[in-house]
Amino acid sequence: MATYLYRLGKFAYRRKGAVLSVWIVILVLFGVGAATLAGPTTDSFSLPGTPAQKTQDLMAERFPSADDPMNALSARYVFAAPEGQTLDEPANMAAVDEVLAAIRGIDKVSAPAKVDPATATPEEQAGALVNPVLADAGLVEQMKAAGAEQGLPEEAALANAAALSPLSADRTVGFVTVPFDGGITDVDDTMREQIAAAAEVGRDAGLTVEVSGTAAAEMETPGGSSELIGIVIAAIVLTLTFGSLVAAGLPLITALVGVGIGSMGITIATGFADLSSMTPTLAIMIGLAVAIDYSLFIVSRFRHEITVTDDRAEAAGRAVGTAGSAVVFAGLTVIIALAALSVVGIPFLSAMGYAAAFTVFMAVLIAISLLPAVLSLFGEKVFAGRIPGLKSTDAEGDSDTPRAAVKFAGLLTRRPLVPLLVGVLLLGALALPATALRLALPTEATGDPATSARKAYDLVDEGFGPGRNGPLIVVADARDANVEAPVAFGAVVASLTEHDEVVNAQIVAVDEAGDTAQILVTPRSGPSDEATMELVDSIRGEEAQLQDEYGVSYGITGQTALEGDISESLQSALVPYLAVVVGLAFILLMLVFRSILVPLTATLGFLLSVLATFGATVAVFQEGWGGLIANPQPIVSFMPIFLIGVVFGLAMDYQVFLVTRMREEFVHGASAKDAVVAGFGHGARVVSAAAIIMISVFAAFIAEPNSLIKSMGFALAAAVFFDAFVVRMVIIPSVMALLGDKAWWLPKWLDRVLPNVDVEGEKLTRELAADSAGSEAARV
Repeated sequence: MATYLYRLGKFAYRRKGAVLSVWIVILVLFGVGAATLAGPTTDSFSLPGTPAQKTQDLMAERFPSADDPMNALSARYVFAAPEGQTLDEPANMAAVDEVLAAIRGIDKVSAPAKVDPATATPEEQAGALVNPVLADAGLVEQMKAAGAEQGLPEEAALANAAALSPLSADRTVGFVTVPFDGGITDVDDTMREQIAAAAEVGRDAGLTVEVSGTAAAEMETPGGSSELIGIVIAAIVLTLTFGSLVAAGLPLITALVGVGIGSMGITIATGFADLSSMTPTLAIMIGLAVAIDYSLFIVSRFRHEITVTDDRAEAAGRAVGTAGSAVVFAGLTVIIALAALSVVGIPFLSAMGYAAAFTVFMAVLIAISLLPAVLSLFGEKVFAGRIPGLKSTDAEGDSDTPRAAVKFAGLLTRRPLVPLLVGVLLLGALALPATALRLALPTEATGDPATSARKAYDLVDEGFGPGRNGPLIVVADARDANVEAPVAFGAVVASLTEHDEVVNAQIVAVDEAGDTAQILVTPRSGPSDEATMELVDSIRGEEAQLQDEYGVSYGITGQTALEGDISESLQSALVPYLAVVVGLAFILLMLVFRSILVPLTATLGFLLSVLATFGATVAVFQEGWGGLIANPQPIVSFMPIFLIGVVFGLAMDYQVFLVTRMREEFVHGASAKDAVVAGFGHGARVVSAAAIIMISVFAAFIAEPNSLIKSMGFALAAAVFFDAFVVRMVIIPSVMALLGDKAWWLPKWLDRVLPNVDVEGEKLTRELAADSAGSEAARV
């Protein structure tokens, strides 16, 4: 591989015009594609095959007009009367009617029909946008009449009415659900402005009016300032590393080109696939960090090579052949780990993985092809623009080896057991909070308390109880029942009401055939509470008994059940995915280092980094330590798996750049401890700069308002810090020193079987040395 990359680097340097032209054409084509083929993003989540999704599919089959709770387009206006007043006072009722009149004028509102609140069903009332006070009065009368026909006591009928009523028991809070034509992807800024304007009508009249729902979701535009902050810090670090403004700018230029192409590619993909609005930001966050680092490694190696040879094309070829080989390997590990997210079987997570993998792929291509051409374009001015008083050093060269790194490595190897134990205990302690990890999808319950959607959620919680924000729908199928369908449905309802965590359970719809019923269940706990999912599990566990006795089967769906199943599926996939990544890491590192113990220690170090990152993230974002976020909440369900994929690649990145130099020194005759010190001295400066850049880029995203982006930025920054500065620069050198020569042991039979990938370019170096010797002999 190193030989091919050497030729590519040399070609790109010599044919800079052709290479630059190709990349300009690619950039233009992607720009045109992004401008013409882009589609909308969506934040709806689905997971085929889960129990809740199967039940949702059954409900869609038996009740074709039923909405999909994960994709239906609606808004919920929540009204609260002024302090000391109720909504049924004439002035407040009139204010609500004014809001409803404004709502009817919003584009895409489903045409409301005039209904009689005393006879219309709750669904018909919602479609007609009936005042909550009138809707409540009509509903109570309906339920009393229906209860009398069914022989229900008045108390039960009133409880059923309360569970459906849009007006709170104390008559201070009410809501109206507004249906819209179309789906989530049809929402635009004009609709959001109209929805907000209707709410202002009620506020001007003295009511508290908040709006939630898919149609009213406040769009966050992440990125921009965060990327800029990361780039500024990266520029400072690069300037300090190279002592040159020009050299510092090159990795930034090529990284921006790569990220630009990557982000435009993702924009094009939105026209052909459903992508989350968070996907581009996550991909840019990762792509920007790795792109700068990969270019940094190659420019640093180029800086060293021009001290060895006067032929700059040759220096570029050698830089790409050696450091570029490590870049390709590191990039492939990240790409494989991200693409492997597809094996989890969750469509939106697979899309995130593919998008991020694409940006990393572009970063690798840019580093090994465009960067040499840019180096050629600047020629001898590559390291111009020196900063007065700032020394330009060759981090790869022997004469300028950073003495601080050598001294630090010497301290580690002198008594390696002490730093090893300190590092392991530190990361172990940081990992402890991970035992309390809870996963959930982003919902209104976990939203920013300052948003209208969260305020609406809180008003409903206070006025109606937590369960009204996350009702469950039980779909009972009596086609194979051994009793009459109404009896079977009644048995299911009776079973549901026996649960202490169930406030109310009632049949709200029966299909035309009369053999399938929708049963609305109001839990006592909220949608994000663990008690709610425990209730779901308990209800599911009782199905077998009812099926044996009555022949009726049922399932649970609704947004709460759907999101809960997705979170549980992600959590159950966490350990298998981690096992796949760890196994992959071990095999890849065995190919690189031709050793068993080095990959083993590197993989265990990766596990320590991940666990410590999980612990720190849980402590800060779930438990609220440090006050970094205003509303502690469960970790976003897919963040841990996504984090594992990214950290895996980054960990291997630093392992390769540090330990391959140790291996090279050992192969060339140095003792095991001396090889650790020398290799550490060669690589520490560049790896430290690369890690600081990554930490800065990731940490800048903590300022984003989106909870997922914020937590992902923090987690990635923490992961890089733990892995680069604790695992790779403390634990691994200490372990290598303890193992001594045994670190490089590999059974002979395995040595013969394993292919030689030559990541460090050792074979290339020998070939170039032989060619140089041959040329010298010919001249003599």
